[in-house]
Amino acid sequence: MSQPEKILIIRLKSIGDVVLTLPGVHAVRKNFPDAHITYLVCKSIAPLLEGFGDINAVIAVDRAALRNPLKALPVLVSLLRRLRSEKFSLVIDFHGYGETALMAWFSGAPKRWGSVYRKSRKWAYTHGAWRNDNFHMAAWNLEMLRQCGLETSNPQNQLVVPPAALEAAKALYGENKLDPEKPTLYIMPFTSALEKNWPLEKYLSVAGHWRSRGVQIVFGGGPADLPALERVREQGFAVIAAAPFLVTAGIMQLSTLVLGGDTGILHLGIATGKHALMLIKHCSPGRADPFLHKDWAIDPTGFDSFADIPVETVIGKCAEALSV
Repeated sequence: MSQPEKILIIRLKSIGDVVLTLPGVHAVRKNFPDAHITYLVCKSIAPLLEGFGDINAVIAVDRAALRNPLKALPVLVSLLRRLRSEKFSLVIDFHGYGETALMAWFSGAPKRWGSVYRKSRKWAYTHGAWRNDNFHMAAWNLEMLRQCGLETSNPQNQLVVPPAALEAAKALYGENKLDPEKPTLYIMPFTSALEKNWPLEKYLSVAGHWRSRGVQIVFGGGPADLPALERVREQGFAVIAAAPFLVTAGIMQLSTLVLGGDTGILHLGIATGKHALMLIKHCSPGRADPFLHKDWAIDPTGFDSFADIPVETVIGKCAEALSV
């Protein structure tokens, strides 16, 4: 296979889905060690790409502007001109949406690989792989690359926390009187959907159990979670919320164990090499459990419902991970 000089990778959103392209990005770099790799992503997630060591450049798309009738046309024209002017030799579309298929085609790249969800989009690619929902998303990205002729064995899932982000995390640790040398449980209780949230009172019970045994507890969350996290503060637990993505990754890296629901932030923690227990509602094939660590998932198998997963079960899993 001739080696492309310039490669464009596309995955616009969301946090977890972008993080789950890491093994695919590593595989692309392994196959094309000298290529210049650019990643096209939403503007709101673009700062996360600083932790992708195999990426040379980022194109940030303002999707909010693209949805604004007054701003969409000039923003779109500017983006398409940029894509065409870069003269990419290979475009890899991990997203597979109509808009990303159009971007891949308009780039003019002689090779365009994509994940195909609908027959109407397959025309945009020189090689389209039909999406198989029985694959974990990270595994599917690798399978798509394999079908396109790349070597994808021995996958790597590694995000590098930049030194500045790690220093900012250490500062937040200090502000909350947390000692990085002591066992710490980081809890991310909220996800993007209410039905994926294990009850907060159960997380608080787990936190109380470990606090009574000398483990430091810190809760995290996004800006929208701050009101709900007031209840956590009232019970005397440290809360570090609404921090930038890579600073949050640094906080998780400083912690001993991460616990939470099916959320992109947990996938981010896993990519830093941190042990993370994920409470996940679904038991179906293709679910987004911790990549390469299925045994870190806690699902409702054997219980009446997701909410019925006992506190004692989660405490037991934490005990195994904390080695206490």
